[in-house]
Amino acid sequence: MLNKARDFLLSLSRPQKIAVMVIADVIALPACLIAAFYLRLGDAVILQKYGINAPIIMALAAIPVFYLCGLYRNVVRYMDISMLRSTGIGLAILAISTYVGCVLFNIQAPPRSSLLIYWFIAFSYVVISRFGARSLLRTPLRKHIKAPRVAVYGAGEAGFQLVNAMRTSHAYTPICFFDDDKRLANKHVAGLRVFPLSRLDEILHKHDVQQIVLAIPSASPERRRTIVNRLSHLSIPVRTLPTMAEMVEGKVLESAIREIQVEDLLGRKPVPPRRDLFSKCVAGKSVLVTGAGGSIGSELCRQIESQKPDQLILLDHSEYALYAIEHELRERFPGTRVSAYMGSVCDNDLLSRIVREHRVDTIYHAAAYKHVPLVENNMAAGIRNNVLGTWSVAMAAAQHNIETCVLISTDKAVRPPNVMGASKRCAELIFQAFALRPNNRTVFSMVRFGNVLGSSGSVVPLFRNQIQRGGPITVTHADVTRYFMLIPEAAQLVIQAGAMARGGEVFVLDMGEPVKIIDLARTMIQMSGLTEKTPQNPNGDIAINVVGLRPGEKLYEELLIGGDTIPSEHPRILCSREHYLTLGQLEPLLEALYAACDNGSSLEIRMALQKLVPEYTPYSPLADRPATQSGPMPARQGMQGEKARVAPSYKRGEDRDIAVGHAA
Repeated sequence: MLNKARDFLLSLSRPQKIAVMVIADVIALPACLIAAFYLRLGDAVILQKYGINAPIIMALAAIPVFYLCGLYRNVVRYMDISMLRSTGIGLAILAISTYVGCVLFNIQAPPRSSLLIYWFIAFSYVVISRFGARSLLRTPLRKHIKAPRVAVYGAGEAGFQLVNAMRTSHAYTPICFFDDDKRLANKHVAGLRVFPLSRLDEILHKHDVQQIVLAIPSASPERRRTIVNRLSHLSIPVRTLPTMAEMVEGKVLESAIREIQVEDLLGRKPVPPRRDLFSKCVAGKSVLVTGAGGSIGSELCRQIESQKPDQLILLDHSEYALYAIEHELRERFPGTRVSAYMGSVCDNDLLSRIVREHRVDTIYHAAAYKHVPLVENNMAAGIRNNVLGTWSVAMAAAQHNIETCVLISTDKAVRPPNVMGASKRCAELIFQAFALRPNNRTVFSMVRFGNVLGSSGSVVPLFRNQIQRGGPITVTHADVTRYFMLIPEAAQLVIQAGAMARGGEVFVLDMGEPVKIIDLARTMIQMSGLTEKTPQNPNGDIAINVVGLRPGEKLYEELLIGGDTIPSEHPRILCSREHYLTLGQLEPLLEALYAACDNGSSLEIRMALQKLVPEYTPYSPLADRPATQSGPMPARQGMQGEKARVAPSYKRGEDRDIAVGHAA
């Protein structure tokens, strides 16, 4: 019977459903007033005195009140307490107005207490009818599959809203709360008991809890990491609500539950941007981003667009990456002019035309090959892109008097044992040399940061895929450590650095403590509700295999070459002035490097790199073997304006997805 009634109501159109509600109220509300009179006097005397018209008129007057309160506009299935509050206030105003009207017009008013009784009865009717209908109409949303049994960590406002959302959707079955606050122990929140952490193992086993959800969106990364470590011995998944920064609308929905991400456990808060610095070089400016389709480049574009530039120019060698970011920007920021160019940063003519035609004010140079083993095996191609490409960008900026030009560098440029890091240090030397030119009008600066979480080639997606396949997780060395930061944080740092620069500085983020990669792997196993397989625990789920350092890989990353740092305008950003070469010293060394690339000799390339970057220490004894070629080295355009030849076949590798067998 109930199923038929439910199906009938669901089949009605919206106007038909409203009509059903109005008819039900027209019948029920007069009965509520009559019941109030009977409860007040105990007989029908008052009805004989006023007649049946009085309750009908008063009851019908409630219909427009309900309409004004939004009761008929609200979808019954999603009605909340705020709607009932406004309805109760409307009924109270109606009862008071009725009594005042009777007094003003010398009409004998019904007993005041009967009006109060009427309010209670009518309001009870509204609550019972609406919430009863809501319960009935929500019944088909229940799934026939068994919903996971969930314990909520955090009995605060977020936990309360989460449990209510779970009950609404039936995608989860909330069982209980856990909380650190001893004052909440054994109390009830949203009808569920709050248990202390001391009873965690007992309660989870007793109630067969299958998941734990952290409902602590305002918790710092330090506290999240502490909690996850405390729960790490459990063999059940631990998930979380978004952080406060992610919760745009402030209401918790069960659909917002997500897996704990590594950035939740970094152990430090993201560095907030200074708004005055953030907009200085981009608001109202013409901005060019090279490598615009990569992880860092695309986030730079999003951050720049948020500051309302006059126009944004995108340059990328990858057709799909360029299409994807251009399409996204046009949809998200329809008011800004966006121009997309497909080509290489080594194409001097293309760069010069873009800068000239769009009157570029600011350049962010993010285009680079970054994957250490691939660049180690393709030295010439890596140097063409990372070194010659940087020279081309710096030349275009200098020739056209660009206001600001910022290079995205890496911690791998510090005392590099690999070609990729050495090539990025060469790129830094180029920007430093251009910054020292006489009569230079362009502010050249560099931003150096560590590994970016979520970028292509990052260990996090690699580890996640290995866990999903059942393992093992491959780590190159048990002692490998890395600094980590978030992609938005990195992009904001780059933009602010351009605003703080005076010329030739290297900006470095205070990134906190480095993270051991093997500890990161263990944390991800625990977050998946699994255990590590070890000789001591042979029945574990996922093994961690140490496979040995890759060619050119370092155990520890550094952010500074020297110790000469000074604070910048931003409290979490350091400024370093490191050793440099003048253009006169740099150009012959670069010519020798390009010649070595054309010859295809690994030995010559490494020797040329060591002359440019004395701190470069190759990972193995120099051996003369052919370096992978993709055509002869393009001639570099000199300061006198000599035209450059462009090799047609090499590609920019910034942030492309690369399949690798293990990670550092």
